[in-house]
Amino acid sequence: MIKGGLPPLGLGEAEERAYEALLLERADHVEELARLLDLPRKRVDTALDRLVEHGFARPPDPVDGGGLPHPAAPAAAIRVLIDRRQAELHRRSAELQRRSAELERLRLTAERLAAERLAADRPAALRAHGCGGTGAGGEGAGAGCAVERLAGRGAAGERTGRLLAGAEREVLLMDRAPYADLDMGGLLARGVEVRAVLDRAGLTVPGRARAVAALVRRGLRVRVAAGVPTRLLAVDRRVALLPPSDAADPRAYALVVADARLREALAALFEAVWEGAAPWDGDGGGGREEGPEQRELLRLLAAGLKDEAIARRLGVHVHTARRRISRLLESLDARTRFQAGARATARGWLDT
Repeated sequence: MIKGGLPPLGLGEAEERAYEALLLERADHVEELARLLDLPRKRVDTALDRLVEHGFARPPDPVDGGGLPHPAAPAAAIRVLIDRRQAELHRRSAELQRRSAELERLRLTAERLAAERLAADRPAALRAHGCGGTGAGGEGAGAGCAVERLAGRGAAGERTGRLLAGAEREVLLMDRAPYADLDMGGLLARGVEVRAVLDRAGLTVPGRARAVAALVRRGLRVRVAAGVPTRLLAVDRRVALLPPSDAADPRAYALVVADARLREALAALFEAVWEGAAPWDGDGGGGREEGPEQRELLRLLAAGLKDEAIARRLGVHVHTARRRISRLLESLDARTRFQAGARATARGWLDT
């Protein structure tokens, strides 16, 4: 399960649990709710205030001392969350475009620096500064070499292998079809944290999603995006590699970036793309739509019905209904019913 799935939508875990308890009428007073949630009274008061502030509940009746707020309809509350999230995504999309433009400027700068070094034709001086050699960790771009240009697939592949062999803590990867053949399993086995943003189009290749899923089970953290802006490999935040844009082109080349400012810009680009990408859902599609039975179950949950009422609507025993609800939450990687509704609404499953 993914922890903290709703905070990006504007609702914390305590608020989420309190809202679900209000919907299911599990408590009549604040003290009772605090005991039910096993939270301090002050934390519950704060959570209830936030629910009212953000439109998920109406204030309690003034005459009812210690009473609880009245929950808003789940579908309306979820729509508020989705609208807020969409506005935030628009803002981040603009930021991503800005960073992509910055990346293009950095690439032009890197090409100019690489061309100047090649034109100088001073191999002895380059070796003295670490360009063209193999520095610590096998990165091959020392502190005195801001950018190194690698011509040909063989040189780029060899340097990539040395970079990964020297990785100690973290590897960041952005990739698009045709995907690079990298030993992610070896990195994970050594305890290196690996985060990857993969272009969605390449995951339609037969067997690709299954291979990624196997690595996810071993600890790979993956997100999926449409239109990954560039290929990127960053190792331990100390060196980055921009693979050839077209590996089949004999004139294509890779860039090894050791300059601190360029590395920081590339790392910031990765984080922006990672933040805007969709979590891996098991098939790389960014969320596959469920069948009519699952959508009906989602609508009943969004309406705030209790298990018994849902079972009657579906014509099944209450235990069967609960098993279906559990399977649905698991398929959505959701910890609560409210979280499942938010994710289903974000994917458009409740719009029809």
